[in-house]
Amino acid sequence: MADRDWDKEMAKIDKQLASISDEALVGKPAVQAGPGVKGPAAKALPAGRAPVAALPAGQPRVERETRGWAVYLRLLLSVAAGVALFIWPYDARCGTGLFGYLGATGIVTASGIWSAVWTWRHRAPRAHTISLLLILWGMVLGTVQVLPRIGYGKPDPQHPATWACTNDIPK
Repeated sequence: MADRDWDKEMAKIDKQLASISDEALVGKPAVQAGPGVKGPAAKALPAGRAPVAALPAGQPRVERETRGWAVYLRLLLSVAAGVALFIWPYDARCGTGLFGYLGATGIVTASGIWSAVWTWRHRAPRAHTISLLLILWGMVLGTVQVLPRIGYGKPDPQHPATWACTNDIPK
């Protein structure tokens, strides 16, 4: 690899690309194929669409319509869960309240992943950014509770170093 002259290699590639027409590089515009048309015209894609893996013979390609409202509804549900977690009404210092809170942070993180997958699939960049921030939000809220209990954070009255409450044990 070290004995190659990359400037010459790149110049050779540039020369080859310059000799090919733009239409050959980009491809032809979409052609409406009739039901009996076979060959390249039947396989033409609409402008701006990337080819997908070949389908089994006899199965038509089904284009799914992107529903933006469904993507934003998923995101809205996830954000609502994240906001609700911020105003958690129960005691999360120790015991069952803590485990419920940590379970809720896991659900918020999972819903952020769920909405991130959908926003990525449907090419919604702003919503995808919010989804990623929601994942981070769930992880941060969970680590605020976990780190003092495993020795990586400073315990305080709201975040003690114990998992179980002493007053939860029946006498």
